[in-house]
Amino acid sequence: MCEREERSMWGQVLCATFWGLLSSGFALQIQCYQCEEFQKDDCSSPEFIVNCTVNVQDTCQKEVMEKSDGIFYRKSCASSAACLIASAGYQSFCTPGKVNSVCISCCDTSLCNGPRSKKSRNTAVAHRLGAPMVPLSLLMLAELL
Repeated sequence: MCEREERSMWGQVLCATFWGLLSSGFALQIQCYQCEEFQKDDCSSPEFIVNCTVNVQDTCQKEVMEKSDGIFYRKSCASSAACLIASAGYQSFCTPGKVNSVCISCCDTSLCNGPRSKKSRNTAVAHRLGAPMVPLSLLMLAELL
């Protein structure tokens, strides 16, 4: 339904968001970006959007690993408890900008594990410390309604 190539990236994101709401019967479900293996691409394009399990996976998780040959990403849906345990367990390994750093962040709004905003590093720091971020796609969706 949302596969039209001429549609903009945000158009595809909004389409996927509406489709997720309609197909879920308006249950408590979020969408996250998901790439199960670590990769250099941050997998924040529409083809990586998945619907999380309704009322079970209520959080998006993002892992960022810095290696000598670049930055690698892994993203997924998760339960809030599992994500918080994982992020707490890796807190001592999270030193952004340092080789072998691994940072895990959790957020609870649709597509919040997407690309980091280029204009605000403070938001990224707050996000790493557990403050929720509001994804741009939901703000755009609210304007349309």
